[in-house]
Parts: sequence; structure tokens; C-alpha cells
Amino acid sequence: MSTVEQVTEPVAAHGEGPVWFAGWPGPRWVDMLAGDVLELAGGRVRRTHVGTVAAALRPRSDGGAVLALERGFALADASLAKVESLPELWTDREIRMNDGGCDPDGRFYCGSMAYSAAPGAGGLYRLEADGSVTTVLTGVTVSNGLAWSPDGGTAYYIDTPTQRVDAFDYSAERGLTARRPLIEIPADAGAPDGMTVDAEGRLWIALWGGGAVRCYTPDGKLAEHVPLPVTQVTACAFGGPDLDELYITTSRQTIDPAAQPEAGALFRYRPGVRGLPVLGYAVSANRVT
Repeated sequence: MSTVEQVTEPVAAHGEGPVWFAGWPGPRWVDMLAGDVLELAGGRVRRTHVGTVAAALRPRSDGGAVLALERGFALADASLAKVESLPELWTDREIRMNDGGCDPDGRFYCGSMAYSAAPGAGGLYRLEADGSVTTVLTGVTVSNGLAWSPDGGTAYYIDTPTQRVDAFDYSAERGLTARRPLIEIPADAGAPDGMTVDAEGRLWIALWGGGAVRCYTPDGKLAEHVPLPVTQVTACAFGGPDLDELYITTSRQTIDPAAQPEAGALFRYRPGVRGLPVLGYAVSANRVT
């Protein structure tokens, strides 16, 4: 059986949102509240500051990257040296973006939350190809994992305090519809955070406070429990040339570094199954500015 290996030093205060894209030198992830994107290439971690908050990123169809920052979206070049912020979606400084991803039709989503985690203060927003933004969900508390089934017809979503993964029907025309509970995470196992889906349609869910990643079948049955040496496990994504490596981000928030010296490191696990290529943002040449 494969074991979890530590890939980096504890480089992130709050590591989140790993992404593997063949056009980048290596995996990228965020040190969210530092406003930095981290990239592992040639055994070294490169850190690029992109804003007050760096919530999520994905590759762009024109070779750049799309970002979710503190209160809205941004477009960056491939190296992240140039960041163009789009109009802010709200003015309340107590609310920030938190986690996101792209749908099969190339639209980028990110959800928000209050810094205080006030119930119902967040939402889920979709950046269209032309740069306009659609509000997809309201009344969200801690918007987290968002992923799609291999056939693209089902979306999976986590609002962490619900202790659930919910499923939606998905189509380009109707978006997310027919929301229903799929997986209930016991509170003593940790809180569901970031998530990814493998090529067999199984869901891999990071457990904040639970020190593990869990794998569930598409019908909601527990298939595997992968323990880590740190408790604040935040997100996971498949990567590597064959997409057979699960990269896992972790956080040092609320952690005594003497008790968990590895907290904040990037980890890797080889689960014996492949993931799916990352879904990117299909930016339009005629986008609104």
C-alpha cells in the first residue's frame, strides 16, 4: 500500500487549492491569507505575491491563469508576473473568497465566506468567458470543494459547516440544478474542505481537523481513508505526468508547530488510480472590461 510522503518543507501558513497543469513547470497552490501562489519546480518552491488574498487559481485557455483574490477575480499571465484585477464583487471587507474551480464549459467559480465564518454570509460566483459574473448560490457559510464527475453531468460541492458533500445536475445552459445531499462526513472525522474527482468518478475529500483525505464512491460509500501526520488538511488534486499522484495541501492555522512540525507542507500520495486533467478557464477575446 502506498504511503503519504512529504514533498516540501512547511512553506505555507495556510496552504490550499493545489493545481497540476501540464503547461506549468510543476504543481501550484496558494498560501491563501498571505496572498501568494506557490509553485514547485526542480525541487524548489517559488513564491509569487498576487494580492491580499490568493483564494484559488486555474489555467486559462490563452496560456495565462485566472485567480480568485480577496473580493473578486483576476487574470494573470502564465508566469503570474502581471495580474489584472477585475471589478470587485462586494465592498464588505469582512468577506473574502475561499475556494473554486472550473466547470466543463470553461467557466471559473469561486465561493466566499466571512473571515468570522458567520453563517450564511458567503456565496458562490461564476466568472463567465466574457468577464461578467453570475451569482450561483447565496446563503453559504464556508464555500469549499467544487468538482465535476468524469462525464461532466454532475457537480459536487461542499459548504463545510454542513458536514456534507452535495451533488447537483449540471448542464451548460442550466448550470447547477437539483441539489441533493450525497455524502455525510461524521463530525469526529473532521470537516470536509477541498475536493477532487478521479477518472473512476470517486471523490477525494480533504478533512480539516481530521488529519486525512477520504475517498468515496460516486454513490457515497467510503472507499479509502488516507491519514496524514498533520490535522489541518485542506485540499487535494491529481498531478504528475500520468495524473497518478495526489497532491495534498495543509495548513498551520491553530497548530502548535512543536507538536506538528510538518503542518503547512505539501504532501503526495499514490492511490493507484489516475485523476482527470484540470478544467481551465476559457477566456473570451471579447471579454468585458
